[in-house]
Amino acid sequence: MSDESPDESAWWQSAVIYEIAPISFQDSNGDGKGDLAGLISRIDYLKWLGVDAVWLTPIYRSPFRDLGYDISDYCAIEPAFGSLDEFDRLVKALHAEGIRLILDLVPNHTANDHKWFVESSSSPNSAKADWYIWADAAENGGPPNNWLSRFGGSAWEWCEARRQYYYHSFLVEQPDLNWRNPQVRAAISEVMRFWLDRGVDGFRVDASAVLIKDALLRDNPPNPGAAGKPPPQRHTPVFTDDRPETMSCIEFIREVIDSYPARLLCGEVQGKTDRIGHFYGTERPRLHLPLNFVLLDTPWNALPLQAAIDAYFNALPEHAWPVWVVGGHDKQRIASKVGAAQMRVLAMLLMTLRGTPFFYMGDEIGRKRVTIPPDRIRDPFEKLVPGYGLCRDPERAPMRWDASPHGGFTKGSPWLPLEADGGTSVTEQQSDERSILALFRALIALRRAHACLRQGGYAPLRSHNDVLAYKRTEGRNEALIVLNIAAEPRKWHWRGRGRLLLSTHLDRPSEPLPDASILLRANEGVVIALEVR
Repeated sequence: MSDESPDESAWWQSAVIYEIAPISFQDSNGDGKGDLAGLISRIDYLKWLGVDAVWLTPIYRSPFRDLGYDISDYCAIEPAFGSLDEFDRLVKALHAEGIRLILDLVPNHTANDHKWFVESSSSPNSAKADWYIWADAAENGGPPNNWLSRFGGSAWEWCEARRQYYYHSFLVEQPDLNWRNPQVRAAISEVMRFWLDRGVDGFRVDASAVLIKDALLRDNPPNPGAAGKPPPQRHTPVFTDDRPETMSCIEFIREVIDSYPARLLCGEVQGKTDRIGHFYGTERPRLHLPLNFVLLDTPWNALPLQAAIDAYFNALPEHAWPVWVVGGHDKQRIASKVGAAQMRVLAMLLMTLRGTPFFYMGDEIGRKRVTIPPDRIRDPFEKLVPGYGLCRDPERAPMRWDASPHGGFTKGSPWLPLEADGGTSVTEQQSDERSILALFRALIALRRAHACLRQGGYAPLRSHNDVLAYKRTEGRNEALIVLNIAAEPRKWHWRGRGRLLLSTHLDRPSEPLPDASILLRANEGVVIALEVR
């Protein structure tokens, strides 16, 4: 991997990217749902925090059965969020502060009330008859095969008008588009250009690994590891997920992106770490950044982390740029996994590893999963596949800006409840110079100030005794990062001289260290500038 400084076309190599679910960020009109005007009112916060780009979950017109991932019009703003004029003002306001905007692109499926599907489902002879995945019934009149929806039950739904089944990877109201049809590809490219022409700086491709399904509609085999997992996982999705033909779809999307200067294409991918490399592309480029959740999925211990990070770097193709994601709208809060003390250590790990860091709104205040009463559940997965602890509403609860009952999010009744006990808030932490919010801000600033932390090389050190350590090097600038994953002190030794730049406790002065060792307190990480001779 190259250590050359990225040029402007690769701005994302130096960026810190912040995911926002607009419905839960800031409400401006008291209806209990966040909107574009509310987001505009919080740009000062984004600037203060120091993020370089924001990625928004869908804001397109939608019946909102699945957080807006069921789109009824790709080129219109959902009225609950605002208007196209407000969107244009958002782009202008963000760009004025040097913050780029990434939108979610949802090319795998639409809502069933999208005009494309209305026409496609009306008749097998309609102009858009082949825009979705249709199949005749099996000999017994049932679904064509055993494919399962991720939201439970068969992935096939009967359409009486066509006397056929249509395929839906997700909700029955989310029919899958047929990416084997060139007209579908052309229509999605027009959607992309519509937003790129309005100044959008890139897209995160939703469900990018499932765009093509097996043409023979072969049954998926049983999953030997399905015991105790939700029913949709009882089959191994060999013929529905990560098909080789999907790569041509991603390459097509990349071609559209590359026709605009300095735009980013990242995407939701599937599979184990050793599969992530092919999403970058070889002869033809695919995603700039296939999103990597290894830090979320790995046991929080120095040795498993060391192994997982190493395996990820080894899986990257030459010149591929790494990416690290620690939260998201459908990922469980990592603060609930590692605890408040180690959340600070994770923040340092995220901001100092080689690659582009992504984090989710609320991660910067160490937010944990919010308890949602059963009668307030909105997540369709939890409603259809209950009882597995996979409800996504606890992550989607509105942002807590202050200590008021509705957290400064809304003057009305929030669409999802906030913490019953008040929880921690942005305002509270902004007034605390040693809060985790202050740490996130300090880490982002440190990353911006030191080239070795942005695009420098990565050199692992042998981690042991609950300590994870590595170096970042750019020319004669070298930083040592030492992270104590234990809840008790640990001592670390190295050769040479150094100067402490930052502790996760935010209480050590930035000064030369007396010798080549440091006593790490419980749950402490440090960044040390090394003297290079």
